[in-house]
Amino acid sequence: MKRNHIFLCLLVCTVALASCKKSFLEHVSETNPTLDNYYNTAAQVQGATGYLYNSVWYDYMDKAYNSIGDALSGNALTETGPNYGSGVYNQLTVSSTDPLVLSSWQSLYKVAGSATVLIKTFEQKKGAVSDPSFLDAGIAEARFIRGVAYFTIARVFKDAPIVEDPVALAGSGDYNIPRYIQSDVLRFALEDFEYAETNLPVEPAAPGRVCKYSAAGMIAKLQLYKGEFALAKEAAQRVISSGRYSLYPSYMEMFTSSKVNNNVESLFALQWLAAGGYGYANAQNAYNTPSTLMKPVANTGYSSVYPTIDVKNSYAANDKRRGWSMMEHGFFKADWTNANFPNGFRYDTTGTVYEDATHFRNGSRANILKYVVGTGSNGEELSDNGSSSICTYILRYADVLLIYAEATLANAASTTDAQALDAFNLVHNRGGNFDNVKVTELTKDAIFKERRAEFAFEGDYWFDIQRQGFAKAQQIINNQERGSYSGSGINSVHANLHSESQLFLPIPQSETVSDPMLLQPAVAYYK
Repeated sequence: MKRNHIFLCLLVCTVALASCKKSFLEHVSETNPTLDNYYNTAAQVQGATGYLYNSVWYDYMDKAYNSIGDALSGNALTETGPNYGSGVYNQLTVSSTDPLVLSSWQSLYKVAGSATVLIKTFEQKKGAVSDPSFLDAGIAEARFIRGVAYFTIARVFKDAPIVEDPVALAGSGDYNIPRYIQSDVLRFALEDFEYAETNLPVEPAAPGRVCKYSAAGMIAKLQLYKGEFALAKEAAQRVISSGRYSLYPSYMEMFTSSKVNNNVESLFALQWLAAGGYGYANAQNAYNTPSTLMKPVANTGYSSVYPTIDVKNSYAANDKRRGWSMMEHGFFKADWTNANFPNGFRYDTTGTVYEDATHFRNGSRANILKYVVGTGSNGEELSDNGSSSICTYILRYADVLLIYAEATLANAASTTDAQALDAFNLVHNRGGNFDNVKVTELTKDAIFKERRAEFAFEGDYWFDIQRQGFAKAQQIINNQERGSYSGSGINSVHANLHSESQLFLPIPQSETVSDPMLLQPAVAYYK
């Protein structure tokens, strides 16, 4: 989405905030010089809310997204350099001084704070217009985004601050904010989603915008995380019954082409623009690819994050999603051409060095394929560093279907419920997967395995592990193979999940230094 410069002006920190160290107050303005003469049309409101789908998320999506969702969970390994915390996410040894902890905190609170400023601004503006319906829609859209931010904060940090009015807080001069218990942070997010479902339109205002069913889908996802199975099922059913969504026919194309952004499977996705450059484009193409694919075009292609042996081994033998989600020996893409690969890109692991002109030898002999669009030779627009316009899917219809199946199972050992099986098998057999052989009974382990295969490298598996509880999470994590191939064998490496606190990131040390209340036990937000 294009940047809206009027809205960017509203997010510049004022002098009053310059002395405030709290990152969850960043990008907040105490004054709105355009309030009297702006936000008079739906287009102006949408121009402002469009910003919430893009750069405010960047510092989380850039590196933390995969480090938390996939490296902690054992789906991926990150490079061991300083950009990825020197490998601490691979080993679950993340500290409060880790740079990605801080960037996650700052980015997620920037999203929440920016959304809140818009909510307050639109509420104030409503009294000055005869028909405030377009402002109500803007409030609902901003509350949806804020809900996603707080839902993510609760899963990443567990107990955390809630800042409902950052401008008023900034004016108070008292920046000592407590942590609130996770259940209250989740409730705060849920209330935003419920408001959004009631007040968002049935039809998205434009491609990529959220609608009431986006909110219903997020309610289903949040309720599943809480273990509220009946409520999760009801919300998922509302999405399914709408008849508006289906699975996109080509799984691999969905993640390798910006031309199918905001397709029939997408309920909510972040919107990127290659022409926007750093902070506005999707950098996964630059980070996930081998250098020989990118360097004739851009000086990137870092293989910074790549699949583990464990995730490779987790796929069933005939699960086509393995080949649709990662590059392994023999992978070929005819429309990715450059000086190194004039006849199309071929992934070849037969070499003996880490990487040369045509061979790839990282520790697991694989690269992530999702969000890789290639060299631009196939018509993809790329930024100077190889970043792309491909959207980042936050909620897909496949997730809603699997939520429905799991919520139907609830705490039972198994189920043969016909509707749950139908929902599950739509995902399981997508694109002719498993030769369309349907599963006839569901268990928790079957659904958990399905979710890992379906959403690998989408920054979500860690949160699925979290909600299994510590004992189950420990069993999963400590039995994973996070090592590397060596000759004909494996140099085995296993992470050590030994404390429940490792399921969440610590609050950044810089935050606790400036606000010691964050080191105190969490308190209730709702009285």
